[in-house]
Parts: sequence; structure tokens; C-alpha cells
Amino acid sequence: MQEYIQKAQVLIEALPYIQSFRNKTVVIKFGGSVMTQKDFLEGILRDVVFMECVGINPVIIHGGGPRISEKMKAHGKVPKFVEGLRVTDAQTMRMVEETLLEINQELVDVIQSFGGRAKGISGRTENMILVTQHPLVETRRADGTVEAVDIGFVGEVKLVNAEPIRKAIQKQSVAVVTPIGVDLEGNAYNINGDHVASQLSGALKAEKLVYLSDVNGVMSDPKDPNSLFSTLGVHELKHLIETGVITGGMLPKVKSCIRAVEAGVQKTHIIDGRVLHSLLLEIFTDKGIGTEIFREGSAEAQVLPFSKNL
Repeated sequence: MQEYIQKAQVLIEALPYIQSFRNKTVVIKFGGSVMTQKDFLEGILRDVVFMECVGINPVIIHGGGPRISEKMKAHGKVPKFVEGLRVTDAQTMRMVEETLLEINQELVDVIQSFGGRAKGISGRTENMILVTQHPLVETRRADGTVEAVDIGFVGEVKLVNAEPIRKAIQKQSVAVVTPIGVDLEGNAYNINGDHVASQLSGALKAEKLVYLSDVNGVMSDPKDPNSLFSTLGVHELKHLIETGVITGGMLPKVKSCIRAVEAGVQKTHIIDGRVLHSLLLEIFTDKGIGTEIFREGSAEAQVLPFSKNL
């Protein structure tokens, strides 16, 4: 009997969060190592189906970098990156789009296998993500000289039309978005998934944007899990960037979090997607497990002084 009482207590703890987020949009971005292990991926998608069932509107933005690199190697092409951006010629772009669409359909199929409804959406759909070509990227050579490199079909997001996602939400389907952009001439571009997530969440005025990563969250010392920041205001986060506390692969994610919050998203989160039910733990419990980023002085921070957000 005690076991059932504990289960009931868990549901009661989640109830105010379910009520608070009902009919709200939560954008979820994941890719990389989180997608390479079936157990992790299926756990995330089960959480997404649960969220939809209790009245939340989850929107997924997915990546596929490792799979793209594998396909390139299988076709005799060596993946090349400049300042973290994949050099994308016309042939590589075809592989990028083909791979991402394959992944997109796989995610839709898994969600449906769990009893959920899902709709795969490409950034090409109704010109949803309009881009321009990324400018030349400056990189420093071994001899110290600086070279400006053309990275090809890599886009910068200029305009987001969120209507295809709103249509999916109205039909109570989970929108699963492929991060492909298109220019005014109809050419497809490879675009950074983190950037797409921040732009789309802003356009949707999402309640939350969650980045599922392979790290605990933002830490003052990446080697020390006890140095995790549970919550951070935008100004605090900018200070950590300026002082060099946040560097490397975490930098693009936290900058995307800042852009999203400044665009009107209430909260952003960086959590470890390898933790079972990490999404539910972060959203539906008092403590959470990752780093939550918020806009200082927000009404919610003032109204809920008892929550994990302070």
C-alpha cells in the first residue's frame, strides 16, 4: 500500500505544474549523443507523449550531426568543420537534408508507437524558416594568419513563420521539426539546431525551451558535477560568459537560451537527456535536475518564491 501512496504523492506534486503548463507550448531541442542510444531517445519521447496527454503542447527540434557525418564518410567525403560549423557544399547539403528527413520520420514513428500523435515538419514547409547564406567565417591558421572561409550552404535564420507548427498544435499533434532553412530562391541550407530552437520558441511565445544535452547543465567547473548552477538569471549568465566561466560547446547553447528569453520565452533549461525521465523531472517537480535560465524581475519569479526557480 505504501508504494501506491508514494505514487499518488508524486502525481499530487506534479499537479500544480500540469495545471500551470496546460495549453502552453514547450520547445524541446535534442541531438548528438542523446540520439545515438535507443534507450535515451525512447525515454525522451515517452516523456513527450506524456506531456501532450496532460494538455501541454510539446514541439521537438532535432539534430543529426553524427548520422550526417557517417553518411558523408560512406560516400567518400570527409566531414570538415570551421569554428564549429559544418562546411556544406551542394552534395553535402543533399546528404544533410536526406539524413535529417530520415531521422524526422523515425521520431514521428516512435511517438506514434507510444500512442501519441506527431507531425513531421521541415523548415522548407511553407517557407517556415527563411535564411540567408552565412557570411565568411574567419579562422586562425597554424602560422597565426587569419583566413576567411566560405562554408557553403549554411544559413543564418532571418525570418520564422510558425504557422505550420501552430496547425499541428491545433490538431493536438507533436510538431517534430527538421532544422533546414530555405532562401528566397528556394535553395536549402543547413542551419544550427540550437539557433532554430531559440528562434522558433520566440516566435511561438513558448512557455519553456529545453535543451537536452549530454551534460548536467551549466557548471562553474565542467569536471565537477557539484558545481552545477540550478538557476541563473540572464544577467548572471552573460557575466559567466564574459568572465570565461562558460566556454566551448556550452557557449552556443547558453547564447541560444539568452536569445530565447529576450525574445519572450518565459524560461529556458539545459538538462542531461541521458537521465531517465529528465524532461518530466525538470518540468513537473519542485527541485528539477538541470540549469534553469530566467529573465530577472519576471512576474513568475516574484509570485512563486517557494519554487525551484529561485
